[in-house]
Amino acid sequence: MLPALEIERIPDEDEALRPAIRAFLDAELPGTSAAQRSRSWMGYDEEFSRKLARAGFVGMMLPREYGGAARSPFARFVVVEELLARGAPVAAHWIADRQSGPLINRFGTESQRQFYLPRICRGEAFFCIGMSEPDSGSDLASVRTRAVPVDGGWKLNGSKIWTTIAHHAHYMIALVRTSGTPEDRQKGLSQLVIDLKAPGVKVRPICDLAGDEHFNEVHFEDVMLPADALVGAEGAGWAQVNAELAFERSGPERLQSSIVLFDELIAWQRARGAIDAVAAAEIGAIQARLVALRAMCLAVNGKVARGEQPLLEAAVVKDLGTEVEQAIGTIAARLCGADPTDPPPASLMAALAYVLQLAPTFSLRGGTREILRGMIARGLGLR
Repeated sequence: MLPALEIERIPDEDEALRPAIRAFLDAELPGTSAAQRSRSWMGYDEEFSRKLARAGFVGMMLPREYGGAARSPFARFVVVEELLARGAPVAAHWIADRQSGPLINRFGTESQRQFYLPRICRGEAFFCIGMSEPDSGSDLASVRTRAVPVDGGWKLNGSKIWTTIAHHAHYMIALVRTSGTPEDRQKGLSQLVIDLKAPGVKVRPICDLAGDEHFNEVHFEDVMLPADALVGAEGAGWAQVNAELAFERSGPERLQSSIVLFDELIAWQRARGAIDAVAAAEIGAIQARLVALRAMCLAVNGKVARGEQPLLEAAVVKDLGTEVEQAIGTIAARLCGADPTDPPPASLMAALAYVLQLAPTFSLRGGTREILRGMIARGLGLR
């Protein structure tokens, strides 16, 4: 059986953040189209991220001495939920705020904290994640990108792929091999901070079905890194990256990639008058699953707040959450085409077109469905 998840309630002091973040979004995102809002955590807007940071909504979980607010994971949950519900463009600061900053705060040196964390909190340092590689995918233990020690630091060679926002980011935290061979699997892996402007780094965007460029190939050819590029202990990368993945896989973004489409669908159905029985049943079933999954997200947040590492529980949330995200697009397409004499509004169709193009990636990013289900099976003792 899965470990028991406690029912969690967002503390009152964190719920109290909603009026402030909503007022901020009202002022910064008036009249944004449904098509643009559907991009949300793939939407890149540096100035929006900096304004969000100046308002105190970036780096909320980081210590005050580095510019953070020292708030709980529940505070960030509230802010993220509001940002995604509004379809705010959060891609610029997203990864740094969600996992790179907390990773550096937990495992980094004091000099790393002093350098990176204030910049993250000000919306001035944007990060990407260097995990997947060509021919490896979600099998992170098989990474071949290698950093070897040299005088004064490390020399890096290899490649990463499907690296979100790498063409805009300032830094990458990469999982690389620093000792042993790929056959050693989890042993000999470390995490390094890479300045993406360093000589020998080449970033090539990959165009997706929607015509956007979010993903990238990143190649490293004799890239020289300083000794303090190492985050945490040499060889401890596997344990560190697993701690990082608990943040990546359990947040509201694993439920809300299609939420703008879902809201547009409900608004259209209501505008038509009485919702027919089929639409009501399908929309209601999705809403029920979202409510249950949100409770699971909050339970995982509670474990994180208590210093636990709920990797298995986060994998379950991510797998079930992306399944619902994809189902929203399928159901919306079916309902939108049910009555040719009553076509949906253009705003709904624009959101639907984007989600249907992007939806296949929902169960790939952050760990493929197959890899996650293998993890869950091992956690349950089934393999």
